[in-house]
This record gives sequence, C-alpha cells and structure tokens, in this order.
Amino acid sequence: MAERNAHDPTQRDAATMPRALRHCIAAFVFISLSACALFPQRDPVTINLVGIEPLPAQELEIRFAVKLRVQNPNDSAIEYSGVALNLEVNGQPLAAGVSNQGGRIEGFSEGLLVVPVSVSAFSALRQAVGLSATQSLEGLPYELRGKLAGGLLGTVRFSDTGKLSLPAATGY
Repeated sequence: MAERNAHDPTQRDAATMPRALRHCIAAFVFISLSACALFPQRDPVTINLVGIEPLPAQELEIRFAVKLRVQNPNDSAIEYSGVALNLEVNGQPLAAGVSNQGGRIEGFSEGLLVVPVSVSAFSALRQAVGLSATQSLEGLPYELRGKLAGGLLGTVRFSDTGKLSLPAATGY
C-alpha cells in the first residue's frame, strides 16, 4: 500500500474537493442574487396604437405608417435604438415593420413613434378570405406586439389589443 504524502497536491483528501466545490457554488449563488438586486424594478411601458396612415405601395405589398403612443410610467428614461412590431387583425398576421429610429422617452412622460409596416398581398388576401360577407370592417380585433430595442438589458417588449375600425370600401 502506498503512503500518502500530506504535502503532495495531487493527493488530496476526498472530503476537501466537495467542500471547495460547495463554497464555489455558494459564492456564485450569492453573487448572482446580489446582481439581480442592482436592476431596479420597472413598471411595464404602455404602448397604444393611435393611428394607421397609408404610405406609397410597391408592387405586391401595401405600406402603412403605424403610429404608437409610448407612455413611460417609471422615473428613469427609456433609451431605444430601434423598433420592431407585428400586427395581427382578426387573429391573422397582417403587417410587420421595423425602424432604426432611436430616441429617449423621459421618465413619467410619453412620446409618439411612427413605424412603417408592410402588408404582403398574401396577408391581405388571407384577411379578405377570413372576413365573412356579412362582417363589417368596424371593430375588427387586433393585437400589436413588438419591442423597443435598447441594448443587452434595455430592450422593452410590448403588446396592445383592441378593436380596429377600417374605412369601408367605396363602390364604383
């Protein structure tokens, strides 16, 4: 049987390794929980769809400018470097858009964002097929989802739902 050398680092006591591992895990958990306390709790940002205006169309797509009202109920400002959104109408995807516009919405204030969105001909056709002959364009349910991009930890996601009123088509 070989003798154990107390000064040889390759021959450690079996109980020493698990204890060191436990200390490392405890330190990691403590540091992780401490880091979470550094990030302040934020109330959710309120974003409402306030308008849709037509933009010049291109071939097989329709373009709109979607206007969003952003309300920041927090005491710290929101800085963003881009906006992305998806719009569903009547439970079906209708439009999507992105913008690289950046800005800042101060604490306890609001701002208006305008994001260009595209509606493909196929999305428009799917919406038209989904509408029954008796259903009007008044009060169509919509869901708006998106984000204000603000870097690694500053991205703010949002959603809004409501009823959308579209102008009725005029006959010829």
